[in-house]
Amino acid sequence: MTVLDRALVAGDAGRVTGEQERPDPEVPEKARRRTFTAQYKLEVLAAYDAAGPGEKGAILRREGLYSSHIVDWRRSRDRGVLAGPARPRGRPTADQRDAQIARLQKEKAKLEQELAKARFVVDVQSKLQALLETISKSADTEPGSSS
Repeated sequence: MTVLDRALVAGDAGRVTGEQERPDPEVPEKARRRTFTAQYKLEVLAAYDAAGPGEKGAILRREGLYSSHIVDWRRSRDRGVLAGPARPRGRPTADQRDAQIARLQKEKAKLEQELAKARFVVDVQSKLQALLETISKSADTEPGSSS
């Protein structure tokens, strides 16, 4: 029978570590979920698969596990999840090109806005010039004007 080394979990009262300790009878304010390392899961699966029919239940009781743990861990192992993540956990590092692209897109939007304003001003100026020319021509051609 294989003896498994459990990974220490913070706040796991009642864990035996060399000398006999009594479990803490106090219930914590907030329950903490147990976490198991991938190595521990693989070791338990190996021991469970190697065990005979009467020993499987003893492994589960000794480790404080349920058969559903074994089923889930087998599925994970078969999918390759327990082999280790393809990339480290957490946010991926920001790519400098992404930051530059975002900066350039922001600058482009600002310049497009300024261009639209400039085109509007030019359009208004051309309409104003046409209006002034029309007024000037009509003032020159009126019969009552004295020149």
